Amino acid sequence: MQLWVGLGNPGAQYALHRHNVGFMVLDALEEVHGFPEPKKKFQGWAVEGRLGSEKLLLLKPATFMNESGRAVRAAMDFYKLAPSDVTVFHDELDLEPFKVKVKVGGGHAGHNGLRSVDAHIGPDFRRVRIGIGHPGHKSRVHGHVLGNYAKAEIDDLAEMLGGIAAEADWLAKGDNARFMSELALKMQKD
Repeated sequence: MQLWVGLGNPGAQYALHRHNVGFMVLDALEEVHGFPEPKKKFQGWAVEGRLGSEKLLLLKPATFMNESGRAVRAAMDFYKLAPSDVTVFHDELDLEPFKVKVKVGGGHAGHNGLRSVDAHIGPDFRRVRIGIGHPGHKSRVHGHVLGNYAKAEIDDLAEMLGGIAAEADWLAKGDNARFMSELALKMQKD
């Protein structure tokens, strides 16, 4: 069993925030791969399914971003998982918009969701970092992160989410490099 966590804030008012791109990824995975409707579980919304031969639990914490680690810990304890079984999808200021990078371990770079997960399970989980770009000045970060994607970005957002869902089999198999390579090819502009 692998635990895939999308970080975001619960509530319709946050649905299109850049900070909620982790939730958006899980929604895309559920839709593309025919997962059933998530159920309220582990202080969030959870659904089990398969990608190829790999069994997954997709989890969207309902605890708000700064308490996400509680939901992750609850699911890990129930399934007796290690941090190496956990993948967290999250927004990343330090990547260009719609660039996606995967890494294992590392710091939280001020991201409250990552800080919470790290506090509850340690740093040794896989992160799928989804670029939202930096607004240029530190004083504009809060508004940028908690702002909606612009209308002009929606097509690129949909393309990226569809690409992540289409290439997610590579992540499930543990082939991070192939996932990034295939997704980058899919995202290249003609």
